[in-house]
Amino acid sequence: MLQDTGRDKTFNTINNALLMLITVAVLYPIVYILAASVSDPVKVGLGEVWLWPKGFTFEGYQRIFEFKPIWIGYRNTIFYALLGTAINLFITLTCAYALSRRDLVGRNVFMMLFLLTMFFHGGLIPTFLVVKQLGLVNTIWSMVLPNAAFMWNIIICRTFFQTSIPIELQESAQIDGCSNTRLFLRIVLPLSKPIIAVMGLFYGVSHWNAFFNALIYLSNRDLYPLQLILREILIMNQVTDMLQMSTDEMESMVKRMYMAEIMKYGLVIVSSLPVLIAYPFLQRYFMKGVMIGAIKG
Repeated sequence: MLQDTGRDKTFNTINNALLMLITVAVLYPIVYILAASVSDPVKVGLGEVWLWPKGFTFEGYQRIFEFKPIWIGYRNTIFYALLGTAINLFITLTCAYALSRRDLVGRNVFMMLFLLTMFFHGGLIPTFLVVKQLGLVNTIWSMVLPNAAFMWNIIICRTFFQTSIPIELQESAQIDGCSNTRLFLRIVLPLSKPIIAVMGLFYGVSHWNAFFNALIYLSNRDLYPLQLILREILIMNQVTDMLQMSTDEMESMVKRMYMAEIMKYGLVIVSSLPVLIAYPFLQRYFMKGVMIGAIKG
């Protein structure tokens, strides 16, 4: 058994110390936001909360959940995430599988055309004009169709299919009379759970955090996603004109400002919680899927 030298021990000690510092730097903002969201608004506003809650209260969360647009945004975002992820996976997996097949006529030409989209983009205004001409503005489809697939994810899935699913398995299935569609559905997809989970997580988080498309294409508040509702709340809570206010009015305004501050922290937790809950269930597929799809080939 090899013994660690003095340099190895020093390196490991320094490396572990750096990793601990990075872990603390990553975890502290989350812990602080969580503590501030359940603390007394005044103590948060005065900067007395550092790590643990002070003046424990759920008033901030109560105010958040009493705000009806929050629930509308949640409903819309869940719908956009589920529908958008389903469309993304369908296009990505089918396209990647076709490009992974050696018998696809013109495969290299298609690949070159797809790669061009990674380097050249029409820009915001041409994209908006296309979406408008298609009649997608102010509809749910403007949130899921413009970003229906990402070429980089297609490349990762294609590499996964080429390196992880033996061509002999596909050929033997075809000899037994299996069609391409049945081969894809019955053999390829069941063997591709790691990459499907990874792509689902990537696309799902992307849709959950999306607000830019809504900002451009949507004007109907009933279609706003959660992130756009949160953006409006943050803008709405900015300090307004406080001149010529009486003392009581000033005190009331300051209390509202403090309450708005802890609501912001609560909104961060509320908007991030579904993703934080979903990630542990997909973690076991995450590293395997990304490494196989990105390194081999």
